[in-house]
Amino acid sequence: MSSAVSDTRRSSGPEIADALAEAIFAGEYEPGDFVPKELDLCKRFGVSRSTVRSALQTLVAAGLLVRISGQGSRVRALQEWHLLDPRVSGWMARFAQPNPRIQREIFAFRVAVEPYVARLAAESATAADLLAIESAYQGMIRALEHEDLHWQGVSHDDYDVAFHEAIFAASHNLVWAQISHVLKPAIALLVERSNHSAVELNDSMERHRRVMEAIRLRQPDQASEAALAVLERTGRDLGLADLIPRVPSIEVPTTVSTTTEKEAL
Repeated sequence: MSSAVSDTRRSSGPEIADALAEAIFAGEYEPGDFVPKELDLCKRFGVSRSTVRSALQTLVAAGLLVRISGQGSRVRALQEWHLLDPRVSGWMARFAQPNPRIQREIFAFRVAVEPYVARLAAESATAADLLAIESAYQGMIRALEHEDLHWQGVSHDDYDVAFHEAIFAASHNLVWAQISHVLKPAIALLVERSNHSAVELNDSMERHRRVMEAIRLRQPDQASEAALAVLERTGRDLGLADLIPRVPSIEVPTTVSTTTEKEAL
């Protein structure tokens, strides 16, 4: 039985929906499983039946559950979940860490998409786009100078996510830009799970720098290759290297320069 849904305190509908989503994303309820019946949930959370029904309907609208008359609520197949719904992507970022299949699917999507988006960015980026990309990169570098991996109150991971989001925006394609917003929590999930040793971070920063430089110099082929190299590093850190095509080796310097490149923009 899921620990996420065993809370006996009085809860609200959104809290119950979150608890059930946590159990589903963690794999405690697999596709095809039934979640607890309404009356059982009423007792566990100390709420009325209408509150439970509202919570279940939230999960139905998100594609996670289907209500079956006379039987209850069953978890739907993963491909039927509305993963681009901001609420669902938020749940994914918060609760999917124990679920290797979801992490694998997110990463496979990034491998398929991000090299192409980097190519578009190299063709379409404006000066403002380049500044946003470099600012995020410099934030990552500055955060590495601090033991807690924060700079100006922002974590290295958050700067990393902002770097990728800025590249999506630099594509100047409405669909890709919107997808980056709804996938932001999912991207953050994988970024946070990446290895944070000094060697891996130094290697990762050099790969990010090459993406930035290729976009700045308007080199679409190089930008695509460099974006794939970033993902290759992430794939190794996550144990998902089998999803990455062979990429050119990256020679990483002993240290990564923190010199600003704004004058080159």
